[in-house]
Amino acid sequence: MAWDWRFSFHRSHHGVTGHSGHQQTKICNQIFNGTIYIFYSLADPTVFGGARKNCLLAKNMILSTDFFWMRKIMQAVDIFSGAGGMSIGAALAGINVKYAIENDLYAATTYRANHSETTVLNQDIREVMLADMPDIDANLPLILFGGPPCQGFSTSNQKTRTSDNENNWLFLEYMRFVKTLEPEWVVFENVKGLKETEGGVFLRNIQDAFKKLKYKTSTFILNASEYGVPQRRERLFVIGSRKGKAISEPDKKSKKIITVDEAIGDLPNLENGANVNVLPYRTAPHSEFSLLMRGELESCANHLITRNAPHILSRYPHVPQGGNWEDIPDELMSNYADKSRCHTGIYHRLYSDKPSIVVGNFRKNMLIHPWQNRGLSIREAARLQSFPDHYEFQGSIGFQQQQVGNAVPPLLAEAVFQHIIMSI
Repeated sequence: MAWDWRFSFHRSHHGVTGHSGHQQTKICNQIFNGTIYIFYSLADPTVFGGARKNCLLAKNMILSTDFFWMRKIMQAVDIFSGAGGMSIGAALAGINVKYAIENDLYAATTYRANHSETTVLNQDIREVMLADMPDIDANLPLILFGGPPCQGFSTSNQKTRTSDNENNWLFLEYMRFVKTLEPEWVVFENVKGLKETEGGVFLRNIQDAFKKLKYKTSTFILNASEYGVPQRRERLFVIGSRKGKAISEPDKKSKKIITVDEAIGDLPNLENGANVNVLPYRTAPHSEFSLLMRGELESCANHLITRNAPHILSRYPHVPQGGNWEDIPDELMSNYADKSRCHTGIYHRLYSDKPSIVVGNFRKNMLIHPWQNRGLSIREAARLQSFPDHYEFQGSIGFQQQQVGNAVPPLLAEAVFQHIIMSI
């Protein structure tokens, strides 16, 4: 749910209150620099712990140089939306996502199931026109965000990292939307391999295309683990401003790194091939992060695990935390023509006391649970991506795994959107 802040503020040393014709819910009462501020919302948000998160956002806005920005709601369009990771981050930053465009049926189904207020267009982006989005308000600022399919740019995909891959040119569709919608801000997101593919030709083309449309761009690579996500995952962001504003890299959230144990330690113990979707938690919230993900829930969904064959399971006990395929005896890897050619991420067992490595194709890579001899469940992988537990993934287990692995971590996206808002 996007938070609705359509009310005015009155600031004094006695308080700040919001007034509206609708019934309001008091969110928090805090003192900053000797001044008391009282905040109200038209709806009591539940995403990521509700009021506590709302207070954090409100505090950030108070410290902004443009305190009254919330009188103008920012709307957004999410293209190449996938399952909706970036849209969660946008909603947490107070942005109203009007439309999401996603060609994959199962990702679009997941998005629609979790974003009831957003219109989802499940079709090829090349067929979507402005007339398909009639609810965009020309009087409100607009932000366009998303990233074209990134497999062709990935550093782990050496076969299609060329300009001959048609999917690698879908950024032209992104630029068509920029030209058509003329958003105030654009956020182009992708894997850092975009900067490396064919000597950076794609990144230069994207930056040049923004420049031709009179957008000032700021480009940086962010590591999700530095923004509250329990995963070392680097993503490239190109942020464009139609008003010619360059912005700096978002401030890191804190020096504290969230570990795998803090992220998934309260989730149920599972067996290979687990297929019971909804289960209660194993323990009470055992970390700030697990509390943030759970909210008031007593159980959650997506506790599904791929059933591995016995010969694969026999390899897991040989791999220590932080280890990989190199720790597996040769006789157990006889089906590999050349074991030494395996990628370093194959059969990697996660450290419990460190952030996860990249949660991409975690089933194909045989990513191993830190203290159980099995692969990761959908929910465990979603936690490592910072998806809240109320967010349910749809489709068969393979489609759910793909949706989680391809997503932008919501808390990373939130940091980017908050930074943009603070720059207005």
